[in-house]
Amino acid sequence: MTEEILTLPEVAQLLKVAEKTVHTTTQKGEPPAFKVGGPWRFRRTDLTAWIDAETRRASGEEDSK
Repeated sequence: MTEEILTLPEVAQLLKVAEKTVHTTTQKGEPPAFKVGGPWRFRRTDLTAWIDAETRRASGEEDSK
C-alpha cells in the first residue's frame, strides 16, 4: 500500500487556510512534514493524526486524562 504524500498547496486546500499559513506553521514544527529537496511534503496519515490530536486538545479531552 502506497502512502499518500501531499504538497504544501494541497495541505492548504485541505485545511482551508492560506499556503503562507501552512508554510509558517510548518517551519515551527506543525503540522508534521518533511522536505524533499526544497519543498515541504506531508503524509496524509500524519496530517490526519495531527488534526485528530489538535481537535482533542482544543476540546479539552487531553486535559481530562
